[in-house]
Amino acid sequence: MGKLSGIKVIDLSLFLPGPMLSMMMADHGAEVIKVEPPAGDPARQMEPMEAGQSVWFRNLNRGKQAEALDLKSDTGRERLWDLLADADVMIEGFRPGVMKRLGFDYEAVAARNPAIVYCSISAFGQEGEMAHHPAHDLAVQALSGFLSVNDGTDGMPVVPGVPSADMAAGLNGLSAVLMALIGREKTGKGDYVDIAMFDSMLPWCAHIAGGAISGGPPPVSQSQRSLGGAAFYQVYRTADDRHVVLGAREVKFAKNLLTALDRLDLLPLAELEAGPPQAPLIAFLRETFASRTRDEWVKWFADKDVAFSPVLDFREALDQDFVKEKGLLVEADGAHQIGPSFAFRSEDPWQVTDSPELPE
Repeated sequence: MGKLSGIKVIDLSLFLPGPMLSMMMADHGAEVIKVEPPAGDPARQMEPMEAGQSVWFRNLNRGKQAEALDLKSDTGRERLWDLLADADVMIEGFRPGVMKRLGFDYEAVAARNPAIVYCSISAFGQEGEMAHHPAHDLAVQALSGFLSVNDGTDGMPVVPGVPSADMAAGLNGLSAVLMALIGREKTGKGDYVDIAMFDSMLPWCAHIAGGAISGGPPPVSQSQRSLGGAAFYQVYRTADDRHVVLGAREVKFAKNLLTALDRLDLLPLAELEAGPPQAPLIAFLRETFASRTRDEWVKWFADKDVAFSPVLDFREALDQDFVKEKGLLVEADGAHQIGPSFAFRSEDPWQVTDSPELPE
C-alpha cells in the first residue's frame, strides 16, 4: 500500500513532464490510466529499444494502464467521460485551447466531477501573450535566461544536457497536484492548476541571477562563482583528455588541497571575488590537473578531504557500486529502469513494475 493508494489519475500527457509526474504518483500507489491517441505516445518509438519497448517510454510510464482513445470521435469522448467520472486527478499537456475544443476543459470536467484536481502543463501557461507560442525545453531555457549561462569559456551557449524546463514543470506539477489533494480533504472540492515550464524554471535562477532579479545586470559565467569564475567550483582537463571537478568553495577545502599540493601561498586567491581575481589560481590548477590522468587523480584524492569528483559518462555513472546498492538502477526481465529517487521507511521496498503496451 503506497501513500497514494486509492488515488485515480487520468493522464492525457505525452513525452516528458506529464508522464514523469504521473509515474511518480504510480510509483507510490496511485492508479494511473494513460490515455493515448490511437497511434500511441510518440515516446513509444524513441530509440533505443530494450526488451521490446523504448527505454525512454518504459522509464516514464511504468506502473500505468493504457488506453488508446480518439478524442475526436463520439466513442472516444464517451470513454474518457467514463474514466473521469470517479477520477481524482486529470493531467493534460496539449497546447492551450485544445481541451476546450474537445469539450474536456476544467469547467466541463469539474461540472461533472467537482472533486477533480485538473493539471494542465504547457510551455508558457494557458493565458497571456505567450500562451500559444510553440516551444520545447530548449526554447524555454533560452527565453528564461538559463541558456545564456549554459556556455563555455568562449561565451557560446550550448544545448543543455538536462531538459530542466521539462523536469521543473513535472516536479512543479506533482507538488501542485499533491497540495490540491490535501486541500480537497478540507473542502471536498478539487481545483485547477496551470503549470508553465517557463514559470517552473524561473525560480531556479535565484542563486545565480541576483543582480538581474534586483534590477541590475545579468550574470556573466566567467565572473560568477557558480558558473565558471571560481577556482574551487570548476572543471579541469586531465592528462588523458578527461575531466575532474572541484565542487565546493569553502575555504577549508581550498586549504586542504593547496596544503597537499604544497602551495598554501595561493590560499588568499581562493577567498577573492570570482572572475579575474581568481584567474592565477585557476591557471595553476589547470596546469596541475593536466599533469596526471583522471583515474590517477581519483586515487590521489582518496585520502583527502576535498570536494573533488571525476567527470563520469552515463555508463560509468550507472555502473558505480552505490547506484546498485541504493537500488537506483534495476534490471528485470531483460529491461533496465531508473528506480524511484525516494522511499518511505514505513513502506515495503519498491518493486519493479511493467509499462503498458498499447491495447489494440
